[in-house]
Amino acid sequence: MTTLTIRRPDDWHLHLRDGAMLEGVVGHTSAHFARAIVMPNLVPPVLTVADAEAYAARIVAALPEGHAFKPLMTLYLTETTDPDDVAAGFASGKVAAVKLYPAGATTNSQSGVRDIEKVYSVLERMAEIGMPLCVHGEVTDPTIDIFDREAVFIERVLAPLRARLPGLRVVMEHVTTREGVDYVMSQDSGMGATITTHHLIINRNAILAGGIRPHYYCLPVAKREVHRLALRKAATSGDRRFFLGTDSAPHTDPLKESACGCAGIFSSINTMSCLAHVFEEEGALDRLEAFCSLNGPAFYRMAPNEERMTLKRRDEPVAYPEKIDTGAGPLTVFDPMFPIHWEVD
Repeated sequence: MTTLTIRRPDDWHLHLRDGAMLEGVVGHTSAHFARAIVMPNLVPPVLTVADAEAYAARIVAALPEGHAFKPLMTLYLTETTDPDDVAAGFASGKVAAVKLYPAGATTNSQSGVRDIEKVYSVLERMAEIGMPLCVHGEVTDPTIDIFDREAVFIERVLAPLRARLPGLRVVMEHVTTREGVDYVMSQDSGMGATITTHHLIINRNAILAGGIRPHYYCLPVAKREVHRLALRKAATSGDRRFFLGTDSAPHTDPLKESACGCAGIFSSINTMSCLAHVFEEEGALDRLEAFCSLNGPAFYRMAPNEERMTLKRRDEPVAYPEKIDTGAGPLTVFDPMFPIHWEVD
């Protein structure tokens, strides 16, 4: 196959940041994706519907001329979140989901949840109205090894939450382990999971073998090869519970290349090319559309996009830039460490 046409894809987990960085990166998403679930972990975070409206307006204002793109806004869950504000935002269509960050789990998560019992009034309301909860699925207990934090989160937090509120619709975001895949597949309804581009391609050797390479460092951190293979199997299976969330997370090079570098990989610019490569390797190009364009809208109860995207396979590798310039500073593009032959036409 040298040409593949699919419905225009969506990104169900995206970081756009704000200010100069937002202006520097949003066009790389809107060039390919029709919609995206936009993460709320700004400084200060997106806490209320009014915050979400203001942020959405800044995103739309930053779009390149002629780009059609709809940001799907999320609220940052805290122990003081107002259930009425959440419900009003969802009813109005101004907010698509709420994001649960365990406090301290990742970038700008200091305001996240420390005691989940204190947010059950919000979660109960969300279950009543069918509003999705997006979870960063890691515990922050310092006694738990960083490579085990997803599996422990399922045991300690997610499974009890699902048992207590079986009607709550949950997205386990950026799933990274075989245990995570198995848990999602064990759930009959109300459960979805996003998988990132980079977790389909790299394992932890990319970060640590031959030297520390900060531009492959992300959270949740990439795991062993057995987990990467489980993710590839899930993503390419066509199973409706799994869909694309790039977790493209830009940080300038000085913030990545430091003694305490930031977690995040910027992949918006070449995600579709990388995914076509992965799905071709797995003999599953016929299921790329389901992963990128159909399963996510189905979970979020939205119609798939009517527009189409065509990818073409070139004999010569596609030359993506190593870095892009943003108003915030230089930004390194995800390098999959293999030649890319697919490109968006």
